Amino acid sequence: MSQAVDALESVRDQAAAVARRANHVRIVAEKVPPYAQLLAVDNIGSPLLDPGSHYLGHGDATLAFIVTLDTINFGSGYFPHLRKRAGKSGYFTVATALTEHFQRHGPWDAQGLVSLTPQRCAQVFEQDLHNPPVAELMTLFARALNALGRFLEERHQGSFRQLVDRAQRKAARLVTELIAMPLFEDVAQYKGMLVPFYKRAQIMAADLSLAFGGRGAGAFDDLHRLTMFADNLVPHVLRCDGILEYDTSLARAVDAGELLPAGSPEEVEIRACAVHAVELLCAELRRRERLVSAMQLDYLLWNRGQGKKYKERPRHRTRTPFY
Repeated sequence: MSQAVDALESVRDQAAAVARRANHVRIVAEKVPPYAQLLAVDNIGSPLLDPGSHYLGHGDATLAFIVTLDTINFGSGYFPHLRKRAGKSGYFTVATALTEHFQRHGPWDAQGLVSLTPQRCAQVFEQDLHNPPVAELMTLFARALNALGRFLEERHQGSFRQLVDRAQRKAARLVTELIAMPLFEDVAQYKGMLVPFYKRAQIMAADLSLAFGGRGAGAFDDLHRLTMFADNLVPHVLRCDGILEYDTSLARAVDAGELLPAGSPEEVEIRACAVHAVELLCAELRRRERLVSAMQLDYLLWNRGQGKKYKERPRHRTRTPFY
């Protein structure tokens, strides 16, 4: 178990180390206590998955859906080019299309995943391969799903259920198992350090818990060990709310909609400082006798980011398979 726990603790430790050494992003520490007070009056309850865009209530087929969806739960740097459903974000466009596929055809088995092509992904997600960024994303989707199929065949006898059961109710074990797949191995290099984030591996455990109400395939005893799921929306919310500050050159690039290179110092600092800021907020809330996990706070902030104030301002964009 120690290896699994270390994988999660290393996310926290290395995020804190990056925050201490960051040149482009700063956590405004004096604003953390009043912001925690603001969040404390919000409804920090149990989040829910939207049943309109998630294939819920179907037992092992729902398990397959969550694993499949979180295998391709990335693409925010490509989403401005995506053909979106009316009124839906890039994530909800993908989730809804996948739900409709499951409703019509059921889940792909391991061999079906291995055989998926970018062309088939474009059909399922209703995208245009003549658009180069979209074609790149559909190629990454196919690559990720192919790898999942091979992973299930080689390590879990083709079974989604076995993948989860072998975690033995430990989210940390599931994370450690998933990061054996290259597109789940979310680790950056920064100033001679390896900085893990494991965003999609962590969120899979969280989403399984939500989908199954903390029972069966969603029963995990250690969800409190999960960190914030380092993407580009929660850092954006923290920036808009004054908890993160970017230096002049980074702020100008983000506000202009320029792509940040994956693994660049600026991109790593944004993600790491967001992870550490959420840890500081959780600690502050604990001091106020509000026992809030990083997972709960992530969902609150992510949903906060759906508001008009946050959507009107550009967030950082990076083309990466990790978020």
